[in-house]
Amino acid sequence: MVILADRQDITRAGLQYIITDMYPAIEMHYSEDKASLIERIKQSDFRPSNEAVVILDYTQFDFVNDTELAILAGRFPHSRWILFSDELSVDFVKKIISVGTQFSILLKESPMNEIRECIKYALNDHRYICQRMTELMFAPQPQQVEKDLVGLTKTETEILKDIALGLTTKDIAEKRFSSYHTVNTHRKNIFRKLSVNNVHEATRYALRAGIVDEAEYYI
Repeated sequence: MVILADRQDITRAGLQYIITDMYPAIEMHYSEDKASLIERIKQSDFRPSNEAVVILDYTQFDFVNDTELAILAGRFPHSRWILFSDELSVDFVKKIISVGTQFSILLKESPMNEIRECIKYALNDHRYICQRMTELMFAPQPQQVEKDLVGLTKTETEILKDIALGLTTKDIAEKRFSSYHTVNTHRKNIFRKLSVNNVHEATRYALRAGIVDEAEYYI
């Protein structure tokens, strides 16, 4: 069984095409949020052939951090996970693959041969790390800078505040009279600078740095 956990229609459609071309008889399901994903994995865990491969865009789902994801994978030891995202921080990848061989890493910029190979590896109970992430992991790392000293631009700080207050990329674009693409680019740059992977992690930074007041956040 393959579970596609991605909110982008085009990504799900593309993965479905690739997977059914490789394995025409394979069972496939979709999940658009964490709750439905967990329920789908639970269902697979009670089947005679209970191995499930989850293809997850971690940056789109509301996992608090890598520990929560690792705990979920530990609850279902027969599950295999392909983390398939536009961008994942090197620190996050190092932590998650140290948990065990359940996790494979694949960036959305990966070429078709790597996507097919990763799917094949996961379905055969092997870990796969794409070439680009392998290069990043073993490249000389610059001296670590404290997150609270990371220099966000004025625009990035404003967008981070909106993200922390629960606005979607579309909401922020409308508020700022900008295009969706422009705001999404700022969002990626913010996440990269802060070495975070999702909204929860970015929100924790915004609260800690005083960009968002706790009283304002809990309204």
